Amino acid sequence: MLRRLLLATTNRGKAEEIKRVFIGFDFELLLPEKKLEVEEDGKSFLENAYIKARAYYEFFQMPTLAEDSGLVVPSLGGYPGIYSSRFYSLEWGGVERVETSKDLANIKKLLRLMENLQDRRAYFFTSVVVCTGGAGLWAEGRCDGHIMHEPRGHGGFGYDPIFQPEGYSKSMAELEPEEKDSISHRGRALRKLMELFMVLK
Repeated sequence: MLRRLLLATTNRGKAEEIKRVFIGFDFELLLPEKKLEVEEDGKSFLENAYIKARAYYEFFQMPTLAEDSGLVVPSLGGYPGIYSSRFYSLEWGGVERVETSKDLANIKKLLRLMENLQDRRAYFFTSVVVCTGGAGLWAEGRCDGHIMHEPRGHGGFGYDPIFQPEGYSKSMAELEPEEKDSISHRGRALRKLMELFMVLK
């Protein structure tokens, strides 16, 4: 059974979430010594996660876990979707200038586009892939909610300050880390992945 996994990310927020979910399991999670420039040109979260996992596996020659995730807003035709991290830079909807951070530019653009929309439903989605060079594993997770009218909270990252999970009165950014992990798309996908590991043990 696999005991060491390379995390194909240099995003500190994502790495911390992944490590929290793996607490209690006998895994050593390693961060890459350098960030690879990988062209994620897939048409889905799953394709992009696989592309990233494969690239890191081939470069570092060790089993790799990669994930691709984003925010899907049906009333915007599914955007930001797979473009979530660089939504601010897309011509679609107008390019948003980065004043302080890319995260805030993404949030500002999304709120601008949704200003007059009644349907504010949204969901976070993630695909996680483990590449071992042979047969790999993958799992997916989803968290439903809606887009708030203004940011709230300072925890998390990305779109967390404007996403209110279904059944909660707080934004994702206002939840404690452990509470967020229990309902988040990433937490759900990783727990499904751990179940697969246990089956194959």
